[in-house]
Amino acid sequence: MSETVRVRLDVSYDGAAFSGWARQRGRRTVQEELEEALRVVTRSDQVFELTVAGRTDAGVHARGQVAHVDLPARVWDEQREALLRRLTGRLPMDVRVRRVSAAPADFDARFSAIWRRYVYRVSDHPGGVDPLRRGHVLWHNWPLDVAAMNAASRPLLGEHDFAAYCKRREGATTIRTLRRLSWERGADGVLEGTVEADAFCHNMVRSLVGALLFVGDGHRSPEWPGQVLARGVRDSAVHVVRPHGLTLEEVGYPADDLLAARNREARNVRTLPAQAGCC
Repeated sequence: MSETVRVRLDVSYDGAAFSGWARQRGRRTVQEELEEALRVVTRSDQVFELTVAGRTDAGVHARGQVAHVDLPARVWDEQREALLRRLTGRLPMDVRVRRVSAAPADFDARFSAIWRRYVYRVSDHPGGVDPLRRGHVLWHNWPLDVAAMNAASRPLLGEHDFAAYCKRREGATTIRTLRRLSWERGADGVLEGTVEADAFCHNMVRSLVGALLFVGDGHRSPEWPGQVLARGVRDSAVHVVRPHGLTLEEVGYPADDLLAARNREARNVRTLPAQAGCC
């Protein structure tokens, strides 16, 4: 087998026209666009498969997505100086590779990650969402109480079984560690919900947001989301909000000398099936 180099790609995309990250027959996906661009610019007959930190669902955006690919050392040596520019020239305007770099052999975009941070943006302005931001901000037709939403968020922090807020996948655990869940209103009036965890199961972020919006608009008490979590079963009142308000902002990794240990830990704790999506 020829020698390979593990290459890290830092990626951003507008998810509106994509059917999510993962390849799907007959549908446009971020993975397929990137892998095809890599094949073309490296003049290769083969597709170099990408591994990604978070398999975002259809319509979800990313500012700080991370992927890795193993390229033949010969290809990397030939392309490294020009690869970023060539990808920029080949990719469509709604997906961009922001940085290309050689990574340690133990780096794994998915299993090395120690946290993922998403932000969900929502406006409760009676006049609706700024038309220039309509593809990235949800409009909620009720005034929202940020303090109540933050009070409801606090009992959800820590390690829990989030089965009540996840779409179950066969063979996958729904236990997650929620590191941060907080809301603030910006100067423009748009609410930003920041959600950070070691990882997320399918529909988890959008289900949490749906529950907290019900608290914010007064339809449920601040205790209700925690009660739903404790029951451990899906509640029909928890709505999965639309994907366009959600953006993957950043993925965190440990120091290089801790990558191998992190990979083993993540694989032992959780192995998601290939079709699983987020969030």
